[in-house]
Amino acid sequence: MPELPEVETVRRTLTQLITGKKIKKVTVNLARIIQRPDDTKLFSQELEGHVITCVGRRGKFLRIEMDNLVLVSHLRMEGRYGLYRSDEPVEKHTHVIFHFTDGTELRYRDVRQFGTMHLFAPGEEFRNKPLQKLGLEPLDEGFTLEALRKVLAGRKTKIKVALLNQEYIVGLGNIYVDEALFRAGIHPERPADSLRDEEWTALYQSIISTLTEAVEAGGSSIKSYVNGQGEMGMFQQQLQIYGRKNESCSRCGGVIEKSVVGGRGTHYCPRCQQL
Repeated sequence: MPELPEVETVRRTLTQLITGKKIKKVTVNLARIIQRPDDTKLFSQELEGHVITCVGRRGKFLRIEMDNLVLVSHLRMEGRYGLYRSDEPVEKHTHVIFHFTDGTELRYRDVRQFGTMHLFAPGEEFRNKPLQKLGLEPLDEGFTLEALRKVLAGRKTKIKVALLNQEYIVGLGNIYVDEALFRAGIHPERPADSLRDEEWTALYQSIISTLTEAVEAGGSSIKSYVNGQGEMGMFQQQLQIYGRKNESCSRCGGVIEKSVVGGRGTHYCPRCQQL
C-alpha cells in the first residue's frame, strides 16, 4: 500500500491543495528520504522559489511538476502528504516540509521511513530510475487488450506474479490483482501463456473496471492509508475477495481460500477460479 487507486486519489487531492503555490524553503528532517540529489541542502536550495504547476502520476509514483523541475515521490508503505498552516504543530515522523509563501506547508509524514523523493529537470525523470523501466499504465488510452496480451501472453510465469511486475503493468498491487483475477474467473497460479482468448478479454475488462471503481471510491483504506486531506478510501467496502479468507464467495457460495503466490498473500475462490 498504497496502490494505483490510492496514489491517484492523493494526486487529485494534492492538485486541489497545492497547485499554484510557491515554495519559500524546504526542511528535510530525514536525509535518506531524499534520493536525488543525495545532498539534502542542494535538494532544498533547488526547490526554493519554484511554483507548483500540477501534480501527475506514473504508476505508484507522484510527479509534482514545477516551472522547470519535477519531484518524483514514492509513498511506499505508509507515506502521507498533508497541507497545514505553518502555526499548526508538526506531527512525529514528519520528515520533509515544503514551506509555501502563503503561510501554508506541505508536510510529508512516514512512520516506516521507506518513502523516496527524486528531483529532475522536466523529461529527465522518464530516462532515469525509478521511472525508466515502468510498464503499461492501465488507466491510459494506450492500455488496450492487444497491448496487455503483447506484454504478458507469451510468459510462462503465474498470472498473478506477472500482473504484479511493474515492468509489465504499473500500479497493480496485491489487493487489486486479487480482485481483478476474481472478477475474470482466473486462478492466480495459472501460467500467463495458458489463458484463452475469452479469458484475456475478461482480465482486461476486470483490470479497468476494478481500478476505475477503486479510484471513484477514493481507494482502499487497508491498514493506514488516507488521502492528502486525511480522508479514508471506501473501496474496501466493495472488495469481493481480498481479505475474505473463510468467508462465502459472493458468486457461488463456496469458501474463499488464501495461499501464497509469488511471496504474496493471495485470496481466491477455488470454485470460481479453477486451476
